[in-house]
Amino acid sequence: MPKTSGLLDELQQTRPFRSPAVEASLGILRTSALIRRALAKVVEPSGLTPAQYNVLRILRGAGAAGLPTLMIRDRMVEEAPGITRLVDKLLTAGYVRRSRTTPDRRQVICFITTSGLALLRKLDTDITTADEIGATGLTMAEQRSLIRLLDKVRTAVRSSSKGHAP
Repeated sequence: MPKTSGLLDELQQTRPFRSPAVEASLGILRTSALIRRALAKVVEPSGLTPAQYNVLRILRGAGAAGLPTLMIRDRMVEEAPGITRLVDKLLTAGYVRRSRTTPDRRQVICFITTSGLALLRKLDTDITTADEIGATGLTMAEQRSLIRLLDKVRTAVRSSSKGHAP
C-alpha cells in the first residue's frame, strides 16, 4: 500500500489529491495557516491583528520618511483591501500618525510613533521565534531550496495572473 502524504493525514482525507500540483498548492496554504496562527498568538495579546502588526513593521522599516497609505498596502504580506481602516485603528491606539505633507494634499503619509516602536520592540523576540517556525525541521540547505522554490511559484502565479481580474 503506498504511503499517504502528511497533508492527506492532517486533513483526514482518504482520497488522493487530483494531482501533485493540487497537493502542493494545498500544502502551501495549510503551512501558511499554521505559521499565521503562531504569529497571531504573539501579536493578539497586545491588541493587534496580524495585519496591523504587519503595517507597524512596514512603517518601522520606512523610518522617519514614513510611507503613503497605498504603498503600505502594496508592501503587505497578505492583501489588505481595508488599509485605511487598518491605519485608522492604529492611529486610534496611538501607534501611527498621519500627515498630508506632500505637495499633493490628497496623499496621506503614515509614520510609526514612539509607542508603536516600543510595542514592536516588546514583541520582537517572540516574533523572531514565531517567524522561525516556518523553517522548523529544515537544514540550512533545505531552507534555501524552499526559498528558491517559493520564489519560483510566486513568480509563475504573478505572471499567469497578469491581465486577469484579481
